[in-house]
Amino acid sequence: MNTDYPVIMIAVTIAVAATALPYLSRPVHRLVSFLIGLAVLAAICGGQALPVNAVSSIALRWGVAAALHLAVGSPLGLPSAAEITEWVTDLNVAVVPALDSAGFFVALYGGLFKAQGLNVHFTPATSSETVIADQVKGQFDVTLGNYDSYIQAQQRREADLYIVAEASMMGPATQGIYTMPDSRITNLSGLEGKTIAINAPKNILYLLAASVLAEHGIDPSLVHFASVPFPNMTAKLQSGAISAALLPEPFASGAEQAQGVVPLADLNQGATTAFPIAGYVVTKKWAARYPRTLAAFYTAIEQGQRLADTSRADVEEAMMGIPAPFGVSRQTAAVLALDSYPFSPGPVGSVDKIRLQRIVNVMQQFIGFPKFNIDTMIMPAA
Repeated sequence: MNTDYPVIMIAVTIAVAATALPYLSRPVHRLVSFLIGLAVLAAICGGQALPVNAVSSIALRWGVAAALHLAVGSPLGLPSAAEITEWVTDLNVAVVPALDSAGFFVALYGGLFKAQGLNVHFTPATSSETVIADQVKGQFDVTLGNYDSYIQAQQRREADLYIVAEASMMGPATQGIYTMPDSRITNLSGLEGKTIAINAPKNILYLLAASVLAEHGIDPSLVHFASVPFPNMTAKLQSGAISAALLPEPFASGAEQAQGVVPLADLNQGATTAFPIAGYVVTKKWAARYPRTLAAFYTAIEQGQRLADTSRADVEEAMMGIPAPFGVSRQTAAVLALDSYPFSPGPVGSVDKIRLQRIVNVMQQFIGFPKFNIDTMIMPAA
């Protein structure tokens, strides 16, 4: 019987193994631990070590390995408890408060986020273009707005984004060109040389308007587009500062009822019929850091999308619940023209690539957008 202490064979084996364990995958980690135990048992049964010496040698060499890890670190080791459970419940979400975002508001005011353990704080956005930089800085966790601005930011490498869910597809009379009832402009050709208000330059509304103008033989470059926030457009129309305004719902119906604006053209026509308008976006860095939070948000938002697409009553209640000046009256809610709201039973990030490619195609046609791979913004399959 070997009575030496420490037992050199056991001590060296365990020291080497313990040092290497953090660098191994979990299955190999378990296998090595099992083999160490088996080797110690064999040494005791074979008379190579006394039980007390074997056990104390194990403890000594585990301590040496732990001290080594503490001194120099083990960057490839198993994740810490904090890293495994990292998850945020308070989310800052910037959303353009248009009817395109109805699925979000149904989820927000219907308690669907809270049911997933999330506290969502809503910030109104003028357009997706205006919030992208703040999202990259971490001020917003999720944003919802028009695809066009997100795609441009991705192409210019101003952001690295995932489109994690679709928000809306244009329906009849949900996006249009509006004028005052006493305007001398009575058809699209009358817009040549005139100023049209748009909420952000070269965005989705510009694409829709440019497509409709071109289909009616009007060069979009002959029309001046001026950036004006949606709530300010009707005042500009009334003052004569602009000749027409690109208004989505609910701003269009609200302006029709309050200021008497009239539609000049429905943008839901021709090449842009049922066009994809808006989506939910996160940075890739945020998605990688908070997968559990993203999964919870996705579950709630898909429930909201489904309700918005199937229940007009839920949409009306949600749009009335938005804080002033963006919410609508019950009378306005009753006459809103609705979009369609895509939803998916699939995993997080399930979006329709063909629909998104339509946007890129129209961008290339009307704003000279370069070649772009929409796959760079779609989450890989789980």
